[in-house]
Amino acid sequence: MAKPGQGARKPRIVVIGGGTGLSVMLRGLKQKPLDITAIVTVADDGGSSGILRSELQMPPPGDIRNVLTALADTEPLLADMLSYRFMGGAGLAGHSLGNLILAAMTDISGDFVAGVRELSRVLAVRGRVLPAANQAILLKAEMEDGSIVEGESQIPKSGLAIRRVFIEPADVEPLEEAVQAIAEADAILIGPGSLYTSIMPNLLVPKLAEAILNAQAVKIFVCNVMTQPGETDNYSVGDHLDAIHAHIGHHLFDYVIVNNGEIPPQVHSMYAEQGSAAVHLDLDEVERRGYKVIADRLVLFRTYLRHDAAKLSEHIYQLVEDWMLRKE
Repeated sequence: MAKPGQGARKPRIVVIGGGTGLSVMLRGLKQKPLDITAIVTVADDGGSSGILRSELQMPPPGDIRNVLTALADTEPLLADMLSYRFMGGAGLAGHSLGNLILAAMTDISGDFVAGVRELSRVLAVRGRVLPAANQAILLKAEMEDGSIVEGESQIPKSGLAIRRVFIEPADVEPLEEAVQAIAEADAILIGPGSLYTSIMPNLLVPKLAEAILNAQAVKIFVCNVMTQPGETDNYSVGDHLDAIHAHIGHHLFDYVIVNNGEIPPQVHSMYAEQGSAAVHLDLDEVERRGYKVIADRLVLFRTYLRHDAAKLSEHIYQLVEDWMLRKE
């Protein structure tokens, strides 16, 4: 078999999640010869997305906007424009220009999915960007004391550990294009991103989870580098995987990609002030449960810790290439 990108068709990879981590990773993946479909959460209810969701009765555009910008083959200035957030103005303060453009495209086309598709065309997006559903999803959490917290933006603020999360409507229909993309995928990639508020809302869409389980693809989980206050306090890599297993009821992944690079003490201290710490790699436990672990130094620090998109993408591409060769 020819290697991907050397005469063979491009490997089809489906990336599922939301938040900043997903966008960082996609900036690296779009440089590889891959056919990318990003399936993005529609559970956001905070900030500009929450306002537009409430006032215009549309799915929240923020995570979609970030992914479109990450995959766009366009001038940096245009990407900066889409991310631009108004600081003043009655009714404008707090809104990002990209969110407003998506709201306008939804109104013009009469449909959120069609609006996303048209903006993807305008931005020359490398791949497809699909919302998990064509309607907003309400995320709820049952906390350790049995109380229920409503709303993606409110869950991390409760001060209590999360027992489980669930969505309303529980039987929400996923986008048919998303289900089809998963069924045809050579690789399915989940994470990085907020475990309970960016990743779980996608996996809790019943037919999406079922499609992932049935897909004849290599399934990869990219674990967060740092814990998230109010969401994954003191979590190890194994705890992240256990939480997904508890919600889905199945062993979902073949591979887990984790950071094992040292984080400088001053960076540790900066994150500790926010209640965040490095995710502990409990390697023996993770491997004992049947996961294959790819561990490497995968972090960069500028203003914040982020995944090294180039190095992470190289690991992912290698796994996908090896999987396709084995399938032959």
